[in-house]
Amino acid sequence: MAIVDLAALHDLAVSIAAATATEVVRRSNESFEVATKSSATDLVTEIDAWAERFIIDSISEARPDDGFIGEEGADSASRSGVTWVIDPIDGTTNFVYRYPMFAVSIAAVTETETLVGAVAHCSSGEVYHATTGGGAFVGESPLAVSDQQSLPQSLVATGFGYDAEQRRQQAQQLTHIIGEVRDIRRSGSAATDLAFTAAGLVDAYYEAGLNRWDIAAGELIVREAGGLVDLTETGNRRYSVLAAAPGVFDELRVLLKMARGHADGPW
Repeated sequence: MAIVDLAALHDLAVSIAAATATEVVRRSNESFEVATKSSATDLVTEIDAWAERFIIDSISEARPDDGFIGEEGADSASRSGVTWVIDPIDGTTNFVYRYPMFAVSIAAVTETETLVGAVAHCSSGEVYHATTGGGAFVGESPLAVSDQQSLPQSLVATGFGYDAEQRRQQAQQLTHIIGEVRDIRRSGSAATDLAFTAAGLVDAYYEAGLNRWDIAAGELIVREAGGLVDLTETGNRRYSVLAAAPGVFDELRVLLKMARGHADGPW
């Protein structure tokens, strides 16, 4: 792979994520078509498709040889060694209900690492972003995970899948966790939860059954903000993730495995 200008990749990701988020918010006040995908609870809108196309077209204008993987079907091979992993609206159900927790997530990756990531929180207009080895920021302000050392005093975010049986299992697991931490938060957007972990707004986040586009940008932002991330591929191109402040990471990982009922299973 040719030498990559990380600063240029970063600036491209941030600017396009911000522009997409602005337009997504504007279009949220218009009428739009809503459909379902994997289940009756897995929503998609015509604006998801528009946003993915807008992101791809905008990046391709600057970098025509890059590849793409996107939630709404983008899948093109890279000729440059750089592939963009896109979630055009992470939290589509929230978007449909106008619940203000949805984000645009864009990451540039190679076969071995994530280079840059940007998560634009649509409602606030804030863009959380990171470059590998260059730290994490929201706007111009540096990000740092919390300094929490006590799991019982930790605020922990999580989420639930679209499959009904998986949701039941995740809810059952949660009953073993909620009494061991300060409280639980559920935003409905994995990219948002990872960004909030990086910012120290929650002490940790865990979830299973995620797709690559849900987490590609956010997990880099957490790492660059000083957090620890356990990312496990669970089959069928799905992942489980635990992202947390270093002071509670190990203890929470043990608790999650015990709650799951398998010493070495994913959350």
